[in-house]
Amino acid sequence: MAEVKVTYDKSADAAYVYFTEPQVHAHSARMYACDPVDVDGMIHLDFDEEGRLLGIEVLAAGSKLPEYLLKSAERLDTEGA
Repeated sequence: MAEVKVTYDKSADAAYVYFTEPQVHAHSARMYACDPVDVDGMIHLDFDEEGRLLGIEVLAAGSKLPEYLLKSAERLDTEGA
């Protein structure tokens, strides 16, 4: 089973799910913003130059993603440090 890197900043309530290899520093060429009104959140999809999905940013992550995922995410805020 592949592992996916997830980072979380609780103070911003923002998470990022990476679909690239950890050692690869991929450049996002395009970002597609989704603002699904019915789920009261904002999701950004990042794509590279060839149209491959690099990752997903989830705002209001505390109410959108499973708690176990946020607890196991790499923390970017001072609370998780």
